[in-house]
Amino acid sequence: MRRALALATRGPAADPNPRVGCVLLDRDGEVVGEGWHEGAGTPHAEVAALAEAGSGARGGTAIVTLEPCNHTGRTGPCSQALLHAGIARVVHAQSDPNPLASGGAATLRAAGVEVSGGLLADQATALNRTWTFAQQHGRPFVTWKFAATLDGFSAAADGTSQWITREPMRAAMLRRRAECGAVLVGTGTVLADDPRMTSRDEAGQLAERQPWRVVLGVRDIPPAARVRGDDGRFVHLAHRDPDRSLQEVRELGVHHVWLEGGPRLAAAFWRAGLVDEVIACIAPALLGTGRPATADLGIGTIADIARLTTTEVIHEGEDFALVLQPNPGRTI
Repeated sequence: MRRALALATRGPAADPNPRVGCVLLDRDGEVVGEGWHEGAGTPHAEVAALAEAGSGARGGTAIVTLEPCNHTGRTGPCSQALLHAGIARVVHAQSDPNPLASGGAATLRAAGVEVSGGLLADQATALNRTWTFAQQHGRPFVTWKFAATLDGFSAAADGTSQWITREPMRAAMLRRRAECGAVLVGTGTVLADDPRMTSRDEAGQLAERQPWRVVLGVRDIPPAARVRGDDGRFVHLAHRDPDRSLQEVRELGVHHVWLEGGPRLAAAFWRAGLVDEVIACIAPALLGTGRPATADLGIGTIADIARLTTTEVIHEGEDFALVLQPNPGRTI
């Protein structure tokens, strides 16, 4: 199973589908096939492993990080593929939380296949934490990222904001952003900064996989705005409803949203209870006045202060970032 988990990490984190790995053993316990899911529309991990194993899979064991799917989408059900290959035993880690695809274990058992689940399930779930969250909560997982000075400002008094943190931290955040299915900002950010909102590799070239570039707000986006691009990955949601925006973004196949909007947009998502992770990039610098990192959060007294739990500390160059969980009781 550890090998299957390692294979699963080769899949794209921002893909609409989960990352899945599979190892096939023959009757004697020897590895005869390996596979992983390379992205939507490509063979699932089990099918890829079966193609490598050929007849060697008959009577053998499939070890897979996620319960084999039981539905027909862009590809056929993996439960049926395993049955047709003559697999005698299936061991899976995480049970499938997607109601449209679950039930593979039951189908296999009904056909006489020995099935067991739960092996290294925590690690498998962590591998697909945002995809799992989206299946369980019916909306994408939201990471709110902002940069601020020590005194809490994200822009100077004249509105200039580039750059609060320096290049090493910005590069680290771009790597994290590339793992999200969509980057979401408000119209104010687009009109003020004219961002590209693209994903680039270490050499500064456009990455092969690009996130959706989502702009929320009723103001018009200029035809020449760089965020529009020419790849069809731009969406303007001409309203101000955070919950509605997440439902619309989910319809694009997104399970992880990177919220990079200004203080008012961030505050709106916070007040709606739609922020699941905060990444606060802090520069050892002072402005004294300017635009704060967030607008009114609806907190009027110290008794109502919102205390977050630190899950990670990132140190890049002279800057550092805190990765924070707003809801300490949440497990995913």
